[in-house]
Amino acid sequence: MTSVIADYIANLTPKAKGQIRGTARLEITDHGSVMLDETGATASDGPADVVLIASDEVFRNILSGAQNPITAYMSGKLRVEGNVQRALKVSAILTA
Repeated sequence: MTSVIADYIANLTPKAKGQIRGTARLEITDHGSVMLDETGATASDGPADVVLIASDEVFRNILSGAQNPITAYMSGKLRVEGNVQRALKVSAILTA
């Protein structure tokens, strides 16, 4: 596990714990993947209900509030595999 992934796990576990239904995977380009579920965040590239794919910079900007996730999706900076409605719920948790 890279330090980038470890940082995401530390920051996302409190946000995701008890908030996510099902599973969501953040695929951070060139670094790896973080799985989110009701227990928090873990390093994993397993199957998920929805997958959000973006660069480390885009995800960090979304988490800090500097980038709107919908705008990132519409401009092609954020890709979604799976249910877009679920992706919107996950992004709302990430930006909270």
